[in-house]
Amino acid sequence: MPNLKIVYLELPAQELAASRDFYANLFGWSFQAYGPTYAAFSESGTEGGFNADPAERTKAPLPVIESQNLEETEQSILKAGGKITLPIFSFPGGRRFHFIDPAGNELAIMQRE
Repeated sequence: MPNLKIVYLELPAQELAASRDFYANLFGWSFQAYGPTYAAFSESGTEGGFNADPAERTKAPLPVIESQNLEETEQSILKAGGKITLPIFSFPGGRRFHFIDPAGNELAIMQRE
């Protein structure tokens, strides 16, 4: 399997504006809005975003790993004992899915367009 690396960190947010203001003022991060409940951040050392959608946000930070072949990586995760928690879906810039590892940690795999 190719070397897969964490390339994005998604953080849950209760109120998007409050999270955005906190990190902008504290660390000088910049933001790009993607609708009323999601904002990507930059200038943090890694790419990431805040998800404030109650129906979609995770309970804990979500590491996102990049793959060049989403379906192949999905099969490898299943063979290794992982469980898919959110099937492949599209988002601005690519596609991804979520899974849990044997310890119950949730992660995501993405493939850029």
